[in-house]
Amino acid sequence: MYNAENKYQVFVIYSLLVLSTLIAYEQVRKNSFVDYDDLLYITRNQHIKTGINFKNITWAFTATYAGNWHPVTWLSHILDCQVFGLNPKWHHLVNLLFHTANTLLLFWVLKKMTGAIWQSAFVAAAFALHPLHVESVAWVAERKDVLSALFWLLTMAAYLRYVRGGGAKWYVGTLLLFALGLMAKPMLVTLPFVLLLLDYWPLNRLKPADSVERVADRKEASEIHYTPNTIRYTLPEKVPFFALSVISSVITFLAQQSDRAMAGADTLALRIRFANAVVSYLRYIGKMVWPSKLAVLYPYHIDRLLFSKAAAAVLVLLAVSIPVLRLASRHRYLPVGWFWYLGTLVPVIGLVQVGSQTFADRYTYMPSVGIFIMAAWGAAELTSRWKYRKILLGITASLVLTGLLITTRAQVRYWQNSISLFKHALAVTGNNPLMQDNLAFAFHTENNVGEAVKLYREIIRQRPNNFRAYNHLAWFEATQTDPNISNPMEALALAMRACEMTDYNEPYCLDTLAAAYASTGKFSEAAAAAEKAQKSAESAGNQKLVEEVRHRLQLYKTNQPYHEK
Repeated sequence: MYNAENKYQVFVIYSLLVLSTLIAYEQVRKNSFVDYDDLLYITRNQHIKTGINFKNITWAFTATYAGNWHPVTWLSHILDCQVFGLNPKWHHLVNLLFHTANTLLLFWVLKKMTGAIWQSAFVAAAFALHPLHVESVAWVAERKDVLSALFWLLTMAAYLRYVRGGGAKWYVGTLLLFALGLMAKPMLVTLPFVLLLLDYWPLNRLKPADSVERVADRKEASEIHYTPNTIRYTLPEKVPFFALSVISSVITFLAQQSDRAMAGADTLALRIRFANAVVSYLRYIGKMVWPSKLAVLYPYHIDRLLFSKAAAAVLVLLAVSIPVLRLASRHRYLPVGWFWYLGTLVPVIGLVQVGSQTFADRYTYMPSVGIFIMAAWGAAELTSRWKYRKILLGITASLVLTGLLITTRAQVRYWQNSISLFKHALAVTGNNPLMQDNLAFAFHTENNVGEAVKLYREIIRQRPNNFRAYNHLAWFEATQTDPNISNPMEALALAMRACEMTDYNEPYCLDTLAAAYASTGKFSEAAAAAEKAQKSAESAGNQKLVEEVRHRLQLYKTNQPYHEK
């Protein structure tokens, strides 16, 4: 049982975990929303920013918006807007609150399951402070990461109570928490697999019934002998969990298909996706060991994805997996940590490609726990016979965690606003078309027209088929009064090119074409283009654009051009 000294140690660990997490992330209170899903999810989403009402709650449970169905996450954003409005400070602090809670809960669960205080503390601290997790915490739109992780860990806690003899009510509670987690983010589909791993270690539930002593329930996890079951008992109890995972996967598939978020075989061949997946497993480990050049988006460069590199990655993964399996009977934490990492990344490893990223820091939020477990328990075991092991391990852990904290603070600063975020991404990833587009639009949003024009011109030079760059540059040249930017004739040519690329069906391009015609004095043509833009926007359900075009149309009918203020 824990003595007074152990209780004091645990209290100190909880305090240090909270303090270090707040030190690492306190700068988020100064950060803005970023123009990378934050606007789409929150600030321009009428169902979110108008707060709690029956219509918005119904929408949260019925909509497949932005390729996602995660009603619990939507409800959390709706509640934020109801309480805090659109003040980004508080939205960021709620994310930080969830991350801090996840850190404390991870420590509690591991400590209760294993009885190992210091190994559990290191795993929790690495989870709290690792810069790979900045994306999940400092990005408001990634609320789904920290919120789903909370339900993940609560599911583990409830499962622990169930296997300690909690009975049917704790089994049902575990299932309910898992369902809520899936409704926060479907990445929890792998959690039933993790529960089976936990049955193996540290719960030791897969031993034959006669090989483990049955003892009365005790308070301390280190003294509990869990009632063992053979696999024929532990697998059936997971069937409802796997069933929920299948249902969630189907819903996610349909939601992403409805938004055309998934890349098909004609866009990205399966062999390319497989090669990227196996290489990404090693990239993530590399970023965990040496977290440098972190970016919000790592672009897909098929020309750089050598199949020799993928073959080497497969060999490395096998070279780790085979010894891990061979050592499983004596070092049970090894297969649990390793297959936790491999298994929980499967939904986001890129075999089913969603988005344009080759991999993403946010995907390591819970998978990294497996690697941290291997590191913590492995270090303790390797140094078990060292004379000054406690001192050496303490110093080493302190240095590692301090380095992570400093790097995390530096990474949080890049999330201060859209411009700093996208500039950093371009600086560390090089050729990154999407970040280049986003940076130009961020300059546009911040009314830094001169920088936006320069960047749009560069984008057109590099990628002459980018219709958005043509459209944005045409808009500036048609609507700005600054003689250094205004260029009506070029604006008309650029707008026509953008419309040709989109078969005259894109309302924003048609709106720009109307403004370009008006800037050259062709007001009848401007009115005709504006009317077509209005109809196209109405068909797309874009009421905001409809109102804006209607206003500009009145100007064109009175022979007045439109100028941005």
